[in-house]
Amino acid sequence: MKIRVLSYNIHRAIGFDRRFAPERIVEILSEHDADIVLLQEVDEGVPRSRELELAKELSEALGYPHYVMGHNVSVKKGWYGNATLSRFPILRERNIDLTIGQRKRRGCQHSTIEVESSSGKTYPLEVFNLHLGLSAKERQKQAGVLCRSKEYEDLDKDAACLIGGDFNDWRSLLRSLFIEGLEFQCATDKESKKGSPKAIKTYPSFSPKGGLDRIYYRGGLRLLSAKRCRYKLSKIASDHLPIITEFELFD
Repeated sequence: MKIRVLSYNIHRAIGFDRRFAPERIVEILSEHDADIVLLQEVDEGVPRSRELELAKELSEALGYPHYVMGHNVSVKKGWYGNATLSRFPILRERNIDLTIGQRKRRGCQHSTIEVESSSGKTYPLEVFNLHLGLSAKERQKQAGVLCRSKEYEDLDKDAACLIGGDFNDWRSLLRSLFIEGLEFQCATDKESKKGSPKAIKTYPSFSPKGGLDRIYYRGGLRLLSAKRCRYKLSKIASDHLPIITEFELFD
């Protein structure tokens, strides 16, 4: 069973031209036709984005029958956070608070998704959609909060599991935690000329220098492909590029 998973920090659908244009995000997502979409920086009821429920608007425009919104930040009017869109039923959703001290509020959305094949066989998939902080120490603490959370600790270690989103991890300092400590593999690493792993670059979108957007996986998943979006519109629609992965899901 093949599934396509995309992660995208949409910057509230406000592009480099400072224009709020959710139709551009719709066009980009439509181009890649992912089964599961992990979005970060999603507004809900905020004036700067016409007080729209962006997750709802995007899911309806793209024909995703299932979506969940995780509220990380309460602004003067409305909310801001992560959203997951899915072609498959979302059986359960919880938001994990990753805020450290007085820093900006951050979160990780955990969804259990029931993936169904064309033959009717179902596969449970645990999906974590996160947006980490700007400092290395903050990110390390947030990763610790995540892996000590009840949501994560209660998982079967053999369960098919994805952790994706905007890691803000410029120097790949979290790679060893996820790969060596938690036994994940990184779908969004490419081999450099020297043979060492190197993150696919997604930021800034107009001239990518950093691999901030990543997807880690373990359990009953085999990576088939990973790439960043090269659709021309994506260079202006947000400050990040989407990252697209394809997996085979098995028992």
